[in-house]
Amino acid sequence: MEQHKDVLVIGAGAAGMMCAMEAGRRKKRVAILEHNDRPGKKIRISGGGRCNFTNLDVSADNYVSANPHFCKSALARYTPYDFLELVARHGIAYHERLHGQLFCNESAQQIIDMLCRECDNAGVEMALGCEVQQVQKQGDLFIVSTSRGEWTAPALVVATGGLSIPKIGATGLGYRIAEQFGLATVETRPALVPFTWNERDKHGFSELSGISFAAEVSCKERSFQEQLLLTHRGLSGPVILQISLHWSPGETISINLLPDVDVRSEILELQQQGRSLQKWLRDRLSKRFVQSWGDLFLPSAPLQQLGPKEIDALCAQLTGWDVMPNGTEGYRTAEATAGGVDTNELSSKTMESRRVSGLYFVGEVVDVTGWLGGYNFQWAWASAHVAGKSV
Repeated sequence: MEQHKDVLVIGAGAAGMMCAMEAGRRKKRVAILEHNDRPGKKIRISGGGRCNFTNLDVSADNYVSANPHFCKSALARYTPYDFLELVARHGIAYHERLHGQLFCNESAQQIIDMLCRECDNAGVEMALGCEVQQVQKQGDLFIVSTSRGEWTAPALVVATGGLSIPKIGATGLGYRIAEQFGLATVETRPALVPFTWNERDKHGFSELSGISFAAEVSCKERSFQEQLLLTHRGLSGPVILQISLHWSPGETISINLLPDVDVRSEILELQQQGRSLQKWLRDRLSKRFVQSWGDLFLPSAPLQQLGPKEIDALCAQLTGWDVMPNGTEGYRTAEATAGGVDTNELSSKTMESRRVSGLYFVGEVVDVTGWLGGYNFQWAWASAHVAGKSV
């Protein structure tokens, strides 16, 4: 490979390949430097292997960032329907699940193959097994020293992803490059990640691993309603992954065990009819869960003996079970990394550094993190698209 280019992209993930192909379409000479032996490793395992590649309903409200307005420009200029046009052009069949989530009918590998074909058609060169050792800038050129020699270009795009799932090669390289060039970063943390039990709850619930039911979970002013899963380590399932993005250590989460039920009316009816509260709960949740949870939170007296204040307390407990997680499972199982390169350092229209000409950051490495459900892929596509149009 000729190792002087117009554009160097570090990272052959979703954002890296999207940016490279856009730049290549503009007749730029582009190379992607990827330390893994294959491109798109995180794409391959996403969505249970079927890649939840976008969502039909995307807005800035679906993202968390120190600057909640930063993502608006890129998302407006490259929409889910733009990506769907690309998917259709490659004949990839897909389907919609809950909340506008779109998945491949067959395999996430189809998305990787699509991006690789687009890069190849645009003349992009891909250097796999190419570990970046040092990045410098001399005059107008970036010099990237790698395990496969030295590469130079006037434009450098950092698409290295975050710290989540280190077993597939996640590193902090992108943050180190930002800090090397004087760019501020927002503290990173695992996001879209299961919680771990505190000691009290671990004793009461760790044996209930595998039990799942629909619940509404709230933290601060945000709430989500989806499936909740109990594990031997703590709480998981889509609703927990969602709320983890808005949770901070030391905070409690509130769990409504019966989100679609008028709990007060139902309990008063049970009381009047002399029916069993435990049986009513078992029919809606799980026998094992109701037994363990009830030992801690249900009144010992029969339902028929409860007065108005005790009924109030019972309803409040069923619709607002407060849990203080001990923490999260960390980057090992996190689907995303919150925090990253401070958006104040970047142009929202091009993703270029305001301090360093020719230096761009796209995708997960930036302090923009989406909800579960295809939003992070859409941010990768959109941020990379606008950078690729600019480099």
